[in-house]
Amino acid sequence: MLPLSGLRIVAVEQYGAGPFGTLYLANLGAEIIKVEDISHGGDVGRTVGPYFLENEPGDNSSLFFQAFNHNKRSLSLNLSSPQGQEILHKLILSADALADNLRGDVPGKLGITYKKLGKLNPKIVCAHLTAYGRSGDRAKWPGYDYPVQAEAGYFKLTGEPDSPPARCGLSLVDLSTGVALALAVVSGVLNARETGKGRDIDVSLFDNALYNLSYVAMWQLNAGHNQKRVPRSAHFSLSPCQLYKTKDDWIYLMCNKEKFWEALCQCIEHPELVNAPKFVNFRERRKNQSELTEILDEILSKKDTAEWLKILAGQVPAAPVYDVEQALTNPFVSDTDRIQTIPGDHGKDIKILAPSIRCDGEMVNFKRAPTLGEDTKDILAELGYSGAEIAKLAKYGII
Repeated sequence: MLPLSGLRIVAVEQYGAGPFGTLYLANLGAEIIKVEDISHGGDVGRTVGPYFLENEPGDNSSLFFQAFNHNKRSLSLNLSSPQGQEILHKLILSADALADNLRGDVPGKLGITYKKLGKLNPKIVCAHLTAYGRSGDRAKWPGYDYPVQAEAGYFKLTGEPDSPPARCGLSLVDLSTGVALALAVVSGVLNARETGKGRDIDVSLFDNALYNLSYVAMWQLNAGHNQKRVPRSAHFSLSPCQLYKTKDDWIYLMCNKEKFWEALCQCIEHPELVNAPKFVNFRERRKNQSELTEILDEILSKKDTAEWLKILAGQVPAAPVYDVEQALTNPFVSDTDRIQTIPGDHGKDIKILAPSIRCDGEMVNFKRAPTLGEDTKDILAELGYSGAEIAKLAKYGII
């Protein structure tokens, strides 16, 4: 039994952030019923390219969609209709939570808040992931990862000082806010089971992006320090902690403890640097960072990155600088269970990344992402609808 086995989550979700959050829950054993608006063709993520499964003609062939939605069930439903609302309400009676990632003003319009659903199921938790919150001037604003990164300061913390402002290489705000949504759902359900009363619980892309500023925000708020970009992806306060040149490439070193600085000096066969006045502690090394970079570049340039990694392994935090393909074919990944496969509908396996949360070696049974409405009839039958009733709902575009 995985930790969330038996947990039922109704997910009114689309695109990336919300589906990424509920994927965490699915991988821990929760049942995720993905509610998709049949009148708009379902989750817009189904159409996102440019890469699709070969020989998989279904509307689940987008690799983008597969990444966020495997291990879920799909219920096609028009929530704007009275009949769609009736189906949702029956579903809520057996659910622990509803999670959505809609524009801030939409949950209220669709009646998927605790004010409405709590009357049907007092223990229901309604978790909302929005761009800017469900109240205030921006509640009606659409919002996405990259613009939020720009406004929250990320662009001017990323990249080289003399380059144009740059976003993070991944949709970090979407992904981290999705994880926050998953935590919100579990926290809300835990409290509801103890008290018998659910609640609305909110996360937003903007608030989460701002919260991720963490100690950099503390520096500005309390010390007046406005952090700027630094060369070579260096740490803002530690040295050595950045990219260094090797004979054939780059290597990233991170000496965030004094013991690692000492170990590095021994590994590169320059023990005299340990207690050199300019490098004797964090304060002095940061003050003399440019000089230290030149020294380490010269020393490290005498061997290939692979050679240095063998010498430093287990003694100094060090890493090669890989592209995505190299990262995924790294033996530390490819020779383990960190990549899994799901059988495709037409004989070709779908490769996916294994969940990052491990449960004593136990892992969920992976299933491909569903086609639009694939589980609708089964879910409605579970709710007590007859075959004739289901056919009528389909005829009138409700499901």
